[in-house]
Amino acid sequence: MEDQGQYAKLFNDIDSQTLITLGIILVSTILLIIVSQRGLNWVANRLHGQVRFRVFALVPLTRLLILIAALAIAVPIIIEPSLRNMVTLLGAIGLAIGFALKDYVSSLIAGVVSAVELPYRPGDWVNIEGTYGEVKHVGMRTVEVQTPDDDLVAVPHLKLWDTAIYNANNGGTSLQCVASFYLHPEHEAGWVRKALRDVALTSAYLKFGEPIIVVAEEKPWGTHYRIRAYPVDPRQQFLFITDLTVRGKAVLSAAGIQPALLPPDAALDA
Repeated sequence: MEDQGQYAKLFNDIDSQTLITLGIILVSTILLIIVSQRGLNWVANRLHGQVRFRVFALVPLTRLLILIAALAIAVPIIIEPSLRNMVTLLGAIGLAIGFALKDYVSSLIAGVVSAVELPYRPGDWVNIEGTYGEVKHVGMRTVEVQTPDDDLVAVPHLKLWDTAIYNANNGGTSLQCVASFYLHPEHEAGWVRKALRDVALTSAYLKFGEPIIVVAEEKPWGTHYRIRAYPVDPRQQFLFITDLTVRGKAVLSAAGIQPALLPPDAALDA
């Protein structure tokens, strides 16, 4: 009988006043999350450079802190805070995680880790298992990535545990772009290298102060050139690559340099 009385004390008495209090906590939490997210996004979109990305990074962290504070207030109202009750509650949560919510909770835990380690944040350009795009939102369970084709892909944080995360700008404004050219082997390599560097230097999208590198690699079918440079804004990367490609092709064509004739299987090792 004594044990039954102790287990009955796991939950406090729930009356109308308790329900009203819990309702106020729930509504306040939702409102605080909405206001903080919209407010921080509003501020970030009006900033530039490194500060913009740092403000974006506060969005998931702020939401996490609000949820933790709400739980810290609500749990003692529902459950009597004692050692026996805490052990019982944690045991029940452990069973739920082990049998029903393992993957979901693992994604939630990975979301907490992502808020601390920041492998990605809003404004970053990432590649996760072939999905490349800009991080638009970091939620508790998933990260939303908008691809160049305007698809919004929700990737679970669970990928953090066993998948390589490629971050092109890592919270900064510098993102390297690569424009490729495949040329016939009979040409003056020194002149081509200088011409391609000049193409990058005269681009309207070029971010000055960052290095411009022209890499040449000899292949059995010709020479593969790469212009590696940085646009002013990561969101201009595709305009920048297109500009380098179009103008570089025009310069090489005007000089009479022929493109390489690739064999059918050259794309595999290009």
